[in-house]
Amino acid sequence: MRNLKLILTSYLNILKTVRNNAAPKSILFRQYHFKIIPGRYVLPSRQSSSTAAGAEKEEDSFFKWLLLLIPVTTFGLGTWQVKRRQWKLQLIDDLKSLTTAEPIDLPVDPMELERLEYRRVKVRGHYDHSQELYVLPRSPVDPEREAREAGRLSSSGESGANVITPFYCSDLGITILINRGYVPKNKVRPETRMKGQVSDEVEVVGVVRLTEQRKPFVPQNDIEGNRWHYRDLNAMARVTGSEPIFIDAVLDSTIPGGPIGGQTRVTLRNEHMQYIATWYGLCTATSYMWYTKFIRKIR
Repeated sequence: MRNLKLILTSYLNILKTVRNNAAPKSILFRQYHFKIIPGRYVLPSRQSSSTAAGAEKEEDSFFKWLLLLIPVTTFGLGTWQVKRRQWKLQLIDDLKSLTTAEPIDLPVDPMELERLEYRRVKVRGHYDHSQELYVLPRSPVDPEREAREAGRLSSSGESGANVITPFYCSDLGITILINRGYVPKNKVRPETRMKGQVSDEVEVVGVVRLTEQRKPFVPQNDIEGNRWHYRDLNAMARVTGSEPIFIDAVLDSTIPGGPIGGQTRVTLRNEHMQYIATWYGLCTATSYMWYTKFIRKIR
């Protein structure tokens, strides 16, 4: 909103300049021509009023069409944001459909996994609780709250951690990594949630996730201190001796007394409606200002 006010103020100042200034200096210079008087000196004499008026009219016409570019451009940007919003809504729907589809068996082919991010898969085996990893700080997933807080610098959610545990797949003969879910600060240590540290064979349904690039201002992972801030699958696999395969356990796979599953974030920032209102509002304002300066004045 502040940028919108600045742009409108600048645009209004330009219009005032065009209105108040009969002609720029370059035109004022053109209003004079030099008359040579033989044997004496050069005397500047003013051009006829019709010539000066013509030059002023020409300059005014130039500014008229130049300033029209602003409402035209802002209208184009608003229309582009409409299309971007439609694309973003479709992308959100596609992600939600993937995370709610019927689970398939986990493939071990890395090339196939690259095409299955956010796809639900199922595995059977047992956890190795001795090599838990902790991704923090994290807050429990709440899609409605995250949609409201999209774009904010801080979140009002409770701070805790996601517990990443190696999982031996008895049907595949490999060990993968499973994000079992969220725990609050006072439940990060395993001894505080022994009821959920099951050793029996279980079936887990999860969402395939790929490695994550560190975002700006996100700290580096503290591997020795077991404090992870982003999902680095290769580093996590080296520490735990597992394959670089990672899934988020769904809520239904939550074990009583253990971390709360369903921590896959599929809420994407969708602020395009604000951009649409800004650009179309700017287009409307500048169009009206242009109309009052040039069209209504002519009439």
